[in-house]
Amino acid sequence: MRIAKLLLALTFVAAPAAIFAQTAVPATPVTGQTIQERKTDQQDRIAQGVKSGQLTAGETSHLEHQQAGINHEEKGMRAQDNGHLSKADKSTLTKQQNQESKRIYADKHNPRRR
Repeated sequence: MRIAKLLLALTFVAAPAAIFAQTAVPATPVTGQTIQERKTDQQDRIAQGVKSGQLTAGETSHLEHQQAGINHEEKGMRAQDNGHLSKADKSTLTKQQNQESKRIYADKHNPRRR
């Protein structure tokens, strides 16, 4: 019985510590890339897909259009804050780049070829 009470007491002490020990998910990719590096990598992946024939003309056009939209949004965000990006702006751009990365992967790995 004493062991059960001891375990119960440890649970009440350890549970709050575990809750407070959680960390937030970083807003930038794990590799620590900047927004500009990420844009460059995305463009390189699209160019490689065109060169290898993995992307059709339509897929390429759509991906380029999406990437241009993200770039336009970044420009607007920077204009609102004297050329700087807030943490929220960086988080938004990172999420958009993550979605675009998934689109690039999906388009490059689908059965359509040019």
